[in-house]
Amino acid sequence: MAQLVAFCAKPICLRNLFSTQAYFTCWPADPCGPRPYKLRISGATGPTEMSEPSEKNKTPIVERKPDEIEPSAASLALKRRIRQQEILAELGVSALHGASFSQLLDDTARMTAEGVQAEFCKVMEHIPTEKHFLVRAGVGWEPGIVGVVTIGDDLASPGGFALRTGQPVISNHLENEERFRTPELLERYGIRRAMNVILQGEGRPFGVLEVDSRSEHEFSRDDIAFLQGAANLLGMAIEHERYERSLKTALERQQVLLKEITHRVKNSLAIVASMLKLQASEVNDPAVIPQLEEAAYRVSAVAKAHERIHQADGPDQLDLGGYVKDVCQDLNDALPTCHIEVAVEPGIMVLPDRAVPIALTANELITNAAKYAYQGNQHGTIWVRLAHSADDMIELSVRDEGRGLPPDFEIRCAPGLGMRIIRALSQQLDATIEVRRLDLGTEFVVTVPCRLSVERQPPD
Repeated sequence: MAQLVAFCAKPICLRNLFSTQAYFTCWPADPCGPRPYKLRISGATGPTEMSEPSEKNKTPIVERKPDEIEPSAASLALKRRIRQQEILAELGVSALHGASFSQLLDDTARMTAEGVQAEFCKVMEHIPTEKHFLVRAGVGWEPGIVGVVTIGDDLASPGGFALRTGQPVISNHLENEERFRTPELLERYGIRRAMNVILQGEGRPFGVLEVDSRSEHEFSRDDIAFLQGAANLLGMAIEHERYERSLKTALERQQVLLKEITHRVKNSLAIVASMLKLQASEVNDPAVIPQLEEAAYRVSAVAKAHERIHQADGPDQLDLGGYVKDVCQDLNDALPTCHIEVAVEPGIMVLPDRAVPIALTANELITNAAKYAYQGNQHGTIWVRLAHSADDMIELSVRDEGRGLPPDFEIRCAPGLGMRIIRALSQQLDATIEVRRLDLGTEFVVTVPCRLSVERQPPD
């Protein structure tokens, strides 16, 4: 018989070796020898037998690999805490990137439910005047719940209990809960456990963040810490949203007050212009009448600016073309012997403190043309053009077809009041004035830098 080497097929206790039966699988020392045999050793008095191995036991028992070992509860809990920290980081990034408030509510509900492995979550806004919570956002609920369903805010509800006591609430067995009742909404969905924390807002709580589950697992203190962290992030977003809303309200109120002030200034200037015109009609001195009328035109031009501010979307910009057209229209009505043709480029938006000097410059140039280019009862046309020019400049042109300027005319030393006003306004605007002597008439071109203008708007 070939030499046999015995290996124990199953561990046995040596002290029981002769009181029990033990089985050994015996392999021949020679790999080319006979098939292995199973060696049975009986008790101390029994015989030793060697038998053929059975066919059904041919499959060997293989040791489990380390990576096939089922994860422990501690390992699962660690992965869950890591995921919860990742969720808090994602919510923080979403809030910093300026996600809309409604989107942030939805993200918080969805990701919070994932973090605690719950099927349901809801963000409930507290409505103190109606003494209930409104479900503002949620996950897991059927249509018709979010934005519609309300839950009482009294101590008998989980959310009300948290709100009134100021403490987070964990209830892993709602059916045995004695602190509060189970709301009808939770009963309808078969909720067995719930957990909620307070959502802090500016000055008062915004509401409650709650997660609900049908499973028999239990929420832990680590879960409540995660839920509170999510609530804190959402609370900061709520405070920011309320702050923006209050700022918007304050800004709207400021706009209303500013428009009211502008409207009153416009009315006051209109009254002054009317008084000047009335005074001109009462004066018998021919030398004083035109001076009073010109003063009235200037006041009216300033009043038109305030009227434009009152009608515009905001006090920080004016449509210069529309403003100049308004001034020219008033002058067209006041100068019966002259017809004013206006051509303006649309969409030239400037600050009010730039628009007023430009319009006053146009007013002075037009009145001078009417006064000196067409004398007596002579009728004529005055052309006014406003447009953007090269090098980001605004160009104002006033042209007539009158008798022209005297040969010795110099704008730098012209003594008239109108020309002195034009020079002062050009210095204020940092503008240049070019005088063009034409074959028929004169053209004044005023070039104003755009650097202090607001962003140019496209035409409608």
